[in-house]
Amino acid sequence: MPVPLLASSASAEHAPIVLAGVLLSLVVIYVASKLGGELSKLLDLPPVLGELVGGVVVGASVLHLLILPESGAVASDSMIMTALQGIGNLSPEVMPDIFASQSEVISVLAELGVIVLLFEIGLESDLRELQKVGVQAIAVAVVGVAAPFAAGTIGLMAFFHIAAIPAIFAGAALTATSIGITSKVLSELGKLKSREGQIIVGAAVIDDVLGIIVLAVVAGLAKTGEVDVLKVGYLIVSATVFLLGSILLGRFFNTAFIGIASRLKTRGKLVIPAFVFALLMSFLACSLRLEAILGAFAAGLVLDETDKRKELDQQVMPISDVLVPIFFVTVGAKAELGVLNPMMPENREGLIIAGFLVIVAILGKVVTGWAVFGQPGINRLAIGVGMIPRGEVGLVFAGIGTASGVLSDPLEAAIIIMVILTTFIAPPCLRFIFEQDPSEAGAVVFGASAVESGQGLDGAAISANLADQ
Repeated sequence: MPVPLLASSASAEHAPIVLAGVLLSLVVIYVASKLGGELSKLLDLPPVLGELVGGVVVGASVLHLLILPESGAVASDSMIMTALQGIGNLSPEVMPDIFASQSEVISVLAELGVIVLLFEIGLESDLRELQKVGVQAIAVAVVGVAAPFAAGTIGLMAFFHIAAIPAIFAGAALTATSIGITSKVLSELGKLKSREGQIIVGAAVIDDVLGIIVLAVVAGLAKTGEVDVLKVGYLIVSATVFLLGSILLGRFFNTAFIGIASRLKTRGKLVIPAFVFALLMSFLACSLRLEAILGAFAAGLVLDETDKRKELDQQVMPISDVLVPIFFVTVGAKAELGVLNPMMPENREGLIIAGFLVIVAILGKVVTGWAVFGQPGINRLAIGVGMIPRGEVGLVFAGIGTASGVLSDPLEAAIIIMVILTTFIAPPCLRFIFEQDPSEAGAVVFGASAVESGQGLDGAAISANLADQ
């Protein structure tokens, strides 16, 4: 069955070639994601980094297999298009339309991938755990969003004379914290139930909520192309009301959701209604001029409260395994890391920007440990370092920024370099800091008492499949 031509300028007779291009692109994407993920796993690194690096290898920076027109590429730049032209004996005149159609299908699949990813993150962001860490986690999260966002945005505008919109987007990318990577490391160290572990994971959850609101705001700004204070206010208020309203109304929806799922008798009786809800929430977010990912995230938070949450988690994983790698690989494929080649004088500014972003990304999170109060003997450095890795959440920001077209090649590459380095650096640093922690005994006692009182972070083993993708 021929795939519909989303760019529609290619004639119907070329539909099989477009489909062939999509299929071959997906083969490249999945091979790159799996090889990269497996290599990262062998190196004891987050597999999602391997997917990103795999995308870089097959994309515009190295092999030119997966090329997308968003970066300004043309059909002749793509090795896949060149192969299709030879196989189909096509004239050069029809190749741009075929290239646009094939690329648009891949882009739509990548968009679905990021919607599924945010839905999954919402499912794993257990709101009940936030009540156990209270104001400490909120203070850490607020500082962890405000400090890097302000420092990054102002620094890029003041020192590098970058325009407001791309500077704000880069600053927003600095606010992210990876729940999956941080909680995986804490679990491996046996620190998930320590005071530091509870604050880190709770703050990471709140950080994601705040970060998604920030992303919704800056993505909206990218669409208008200007900073309008009234529109910024509208986006902040509407995003906050939408998210909080969804959570509050979710208590009433959960009963209806379970009732519907229990009455259905065919396959997919749980996961299909869940995705209908996620897609509907994404649509509502779009209709309010917010980002679809905010609706997907809100849907995940709502369904996290249902009795079927664990079963739903298991059923969402295979869908995530199929769609999410498309997003990560395409983000890597769009990155033109050649702009960071130090041998080229015109690239040196990009390298300096990357260095600046890395410094702000690290210091902007390390200071969060000193936002904790009323906790004598707590390892503040461990809390700050635990908030450093951007991981899959940082890539979401980078991907949305790339899709919006507001990021220059040097700034886009610098953001991805920042995401990679912070995610690589944080796990070994966190291990070292906890090994040197003189207050370990107190942390263990705290963890034991939490277990005895039934308040362990059983739901906060959020590392789950995001860390294992």
